Amino acid sequence: MRVPLLDIPASYEKILQDVKKNIDQVIQSGQFVLGPIVEELEQKIATYCETKYAVGVSSGTDALLISLMAAGIGEGDEVITTPFTFFATAGSIARLGAHPVFVDIEQDTFNIDPSQIEKSITNKTRAIIPVHLYGQSANMHPILEIAQRNNLVVIEDAAQAIGSEYEGRRSGSMGDYGCFSFFPTKNLGGFGDGGMVTMSSEDVYNQVKTLRAHGSNLKYYHQVIGGNFRLDALQAGVVLAKLTYLDQWTEKRRENAQTYNQLFKEKGIADQLILPQEVTPRHVYNQYVIRVKNNRDKLRAFLTENKISTEIYYPLPLHLQDCFAFLGYKKGVFPKSEKAANESIALPIFPELTLEQLNFVTEKIDEFIKKYGV
Repeated sequence: MRVPLLDIPASYEKILQDVKKNIDQVIQSGQFVLGPIVEELEQKIATYCETKYAVGVSSGTDALLISLMAAGIGEGDEVITTPFTFFATAGSIARLGAHPVFVDIEQDTFNIDPSQIEKSITNKTRAIIPVHLYGQSANMHPILEIAQRNNLVVIEDAAQAIGSEYEGRRSGSMGDYGCFSFFPTKNLGGFGDGGMVTMSSEDVYNQVKTLRAHGSNLKYYHQVIGGNFRLDALQAGVVLAKLTYLDQWTEKRRENAQTYNQLFKEKGIADQLILPQEVTPRHVYNQYVIRVKNNRDKLRAFLTENKISTEIYYPLPLHLQDCFAFLGYKKGVFPKSEKAANESIALPIFPELTLEQLNFVTEKIDEFIKKYGV
């Protein structure tokens, strides 16, 4: 028995004909950057995310970067976010000369703790970037209230969370900007890099479109300094083909998560682990992350020996990364983020997992706990 962390080719049989059709269409059109297939994907993503507009960009990282640029974030500004996230969230802030201001996470969701945000606001604060980590929406209601009271921009980092919901609203539809990634490992992944920015303001839509093409609306005439953030048409074709199946795959991920929960309960070890909690339905489980209080690394090595792949997202919080030493944060300042980094481990959750594989994973974890404890 072998259980990979992710099996991207497993879905190929289902999608390949649609992908080939879209790629052939792009090749025959000769429009490999932007063009009609990108526009079609933008319209369908906007509909799916329940926003008025969407703009295809070159990656999830560039979705964050272009949103910050459109919001006017620059030298000396401060942007509040979480230290327990992928590097791109804070890296995009720093690339513009702004300072990431970190706020600790909630214990149960791994997402930014809204109760810690307001006390971190200064006269330099311009925006908040909540991250919908692992596929579960952050607690957006208080975040949006804080932003409104303090005249702050909200940029949702929904790179891992397309289709997730909060109080009936889709991730990416609640803030001023929603940022998505089509990296191959995402729930809706391409065959390379790609991303999308969603919004419902026409002014924001026009700003982002202009910045995407070097700050130009009319070719060779530049109103502002933008960048090359354009989405390749071939990637748009792949994502467009896969979008049809996204809800099916999401429901299978959710079923797999419930199966894990049930199997851990049946084996009598659910109370010895901290299982992921669905605090804000609909969690789309880009990752199924358990917490192991002791022996996390030993458990991971044991699973690897048994051909079960896992991952640690993320082993070192951003406030302790060397490149952010200039911010002055010390170890211990964000204890929940540091604890999560030391305890969390992601198990395979991809849609094509079989019941036999799910059983195998939980059996091996049960075997480890009986032998070594956690």
